[in-house]
Amino acid sequence: MPVNADRLPEAAAPPPGLVVIGRYDELPGYGISRPGGAESWLFLWTTGGRGRVRQGRAEVTAGTGDLVVLAPGAPHRYAVEPGAEGWRFWWVHCQGRPAWTPWLRPYDAGDGLYAVTPAPAAVHDRVETAFGRMLADARWTGTEAPPATAPRHDRVAVAHGTAARELALSSLEEIVLLTAATARLPATGPGIDERVRRAEALIAADPAGPHTVRSLAARVSLSPSRFAHLFTEQLGRSPMRALREARLRHAARLLEGSDLSVERVAAASGFASPFHFNRVFRDRYGVPPGVYRARGSMVGE
Repeated sequence: MPVNADRLPEAAAPPPGLVVIGRYDELPGYGISRPGGAESWLFLWTTGGRGRVRQGRAEVTAGTGDLVVLAPGAPHRYAVEPGAEGWRFWWVHCQGRPAWTPWLRPYDAGDGLYAVTPAPAAVHDRVETAFGRMLADARWTGTEAPPATAPRHDRVAVAHGTAARELALSSLEEIVLLTAATARLPATGPGIDERVRRAEALIAADPAGPHTVRSLAARVSLSPSRFAHLFTEQLGRSPMRALREARLRHAARLLEGSDLSVERVAAASGFASPFHFNRVFRDRYGVPPGVYRARGSMVGE
């Protein structure tokens, strides 16, 4: 993969506590190499041309509508795809939110590289708008109205303030959700049964709801035993495990974005017992809910 020596100063990734966003339009010969990897997550969204991205032993080509995500800690390189006329893309360095990891997991290409590809054209404009909003919000001080758009000459911005960082991360969460929910999953076997997809959607839409195997099976017109078998066979986890994971993701977002007490977060996420919630949350995220909130945005698994 070619690396342009003129751009090597950019190879030093920013500290993990910052949110840094940029938009580039690069010609053949451009490339970045980080043999030591980065301390922060890196998100790359291609708007034109083609790029090639490698992390560890995993490598993907990025075209229009592809979101490529690199987890911290592994050597990576990215550059204009050989033979391409150029590569236009947005990039973001930041600490990822743990709740994003399950959204990205189906697109795991190995070695901490996630290729969310391709997102349908119907969401491209909204994703592009969200990136533009991040670039504008990064300069917001919180003392005046947020800017509607970033100046045309703005190519890179750093969100220093707490309000600016949170706005930027919220826009990035929108991007991750939009692309991960609509992109075509890698072909790993027979297609997922539409009834299983509908059950997944029911859980995602209302994770705190009083779902049971019987109630979900009835909504998709299957017997409870057939539904549980089909769901587990096709998704690799039982319906109740999928529900628990959805509830934990919902709880993580409430802890990140609200001042509700841990007990109220537990109830709002469908957990009847705060004690049980504390235990399963710690098992999932490595720390109790109160510590998770105190640390703020943390890197996912």
